[in-house]
Amino acid sequence: MPKNKLSFFERLTGSIHIADDFDDAPAKPLRSARPAPMPEGEQEYEAVKERDDTPAPAWAADNEEGELPIDMYQTPHEVIVKAMIAGVRPEDLEISISREMVTIRGRRQEHHEVSGDDFFHQELYWGTFSRTILLPHEVEAEEAEAIEKHGLLTIRLPKINKEKVSNLKVKSL
Repeated sequence: MPKNKLSFFERLTGSIHIADDFDDAPAKPLRSARPAPMPEGEQEYEAVKERDDTPAPAWAADNEEGELPIDMYQTPHEVIVKAMIAGVRPEDLEISISREMVTIRGRRQEHHEVSGDDFFHQELYWGTFSRTILLPHEVEAEEAEAIEKHGLLTIRLPKINKEKVSNLKVKSL
């Protein structure tokens, strides 16, 4: 294609033919990006991980906790947190509430009905999980309630009413 005639696409987009632009340009060496330094303990594990695609060692899996996905929203008087906890018994669930945060911990126990070789897909999470949520408003921890229905955990956290005024009577001694 002659240099003075542009293709339809080049005229439409305003681009130029690549060969025209780079024929006279000297080649520049490309700079490689350096990865960010890793903490000492992770360097060794990452080096092993890059060499082969073997799964993480058993000791690493024992210390890992799954993160519980949640929905959190507010009403005028409450902050509401919802999480799917299907398969978790109430005695295997722990909920800690302070004025500023909520922590949900639990364990979903797997019942081995099938050996590992017989699985076609294994996507469900089994084991311990936790989630700590920083709340957007201070809440009354003593008045909170947690309800589980059909595997859905709903935690209702009443907001602290900062505009509430109490009158204090003075006692004479």
